[in-house]
Amino acid sequence: MKREEPKYGTLRITFEEPISKIDEMFDDADYWGATSLKEWVESYESTRFTAIDDCTAIITSEYNMENVEEWLKKNIPIDANVVLEID
Repeated sequence: MKREEPKYGTLRITFEEPISKIDEMFDDADYWGATSLKEWVESYESTRFTAIDDCTAIITSEYNMENVEEWLKKNIPIDANVVLEID
């Protein structure tokens, strides 16, 4: 039986503030369960966060992209001039 390859979603996101500034909201690691945005995103199984500049990141996920995207839209200032790009 042939095994089906995982299908990863990719999200390119530009934040209104530098990622280092966003990381400050994770000062209470006990509350968030993470010390940075990268660590929080990567707490979702099969999900990875890669910063490509001060305000932009690529997030990939096999099956948690919908949850990550929803949380980001609700909690993190995203540049209104940039459309989230999802593959």
